[in-house]
Amino acid sequence: MDPKLLEILVCPLCKGPLTHQNGELICKADRLAFPIRDGIPVMLESEARRLAETEEIA
Repeated sequence: MDPKLLEILVCPLCKGPLTHQNGELICKADRLAFPIRDGIPVMLESEARRLAETEEIA
């Protein structure tokens, strides 16, 4: 993931910052993981994976 792109991307729900972890963009506030497919972030709530309470977020 290009660091400059990561600087400007925000969560589409809460507009909070995202972190890159295991091929996904993670919103800590909403506990959502947005997939990255073929190098392109998919920033749709319907495509996001809800993080389990037991999953650690870096």
